[in-house]
Amino acid sequence: MTLEEIRGQDTVPESTARMQGAGKALHELLLSAQRQGRLTAGVYESAKVLNVDPDNVTFCVLAADEEDEGDIALQIHFTLIQAFCCENDIDIVRVGDVQRLAAIVGAGDEEAASGDLHCILISNPNEDAWKDPALEKLSLFCEESRSVNDWVPSITLPE
Repeated sequence: MTLEEIRGQDTVPESTARMQGAGKALHELLLSAQRQGRLTAGVYESAKVLNVDPDNVTFCVLAADEEDEGDIALQIHFTLIQAFCCENDIDIVRVGDVQRLAAIVGAGDEEAASGDLHCILISNPNEDAWKDPALEKLSLFCEESRSVNDWVPSITLPE
């Protein structure tokens, strides 16, 4: 039996509920981080923040639509960001719907909605941010995913 076969034996309702819970938590986290000015959007902007102050970054979201999957440069950037995040103990997830992400992050902000949302970092300006229930839920989701060798889990955002 292969690892893929073993992983495929997970109960579908349990994994679906877990995924939906993570999607809702990500939605809440993005909204609260945006209100508090803790979001950095864009591949290059995120790389700058990671280079200057990686200890201040608590969460990373990589987003790509199906047409982005063929963009070799973007995939190379994703690989480098993933490696950096793993090395610095920054939780990281993938989202497959950039337009849905733009609707959440760009609500009321035309510039954010039209900008590069392929990478979003959430920073931690103070100790109280660690007590964010959505962040705690997502950290647990990422930890559980890593325990089954899914280092960059995919999340579906709620409608």
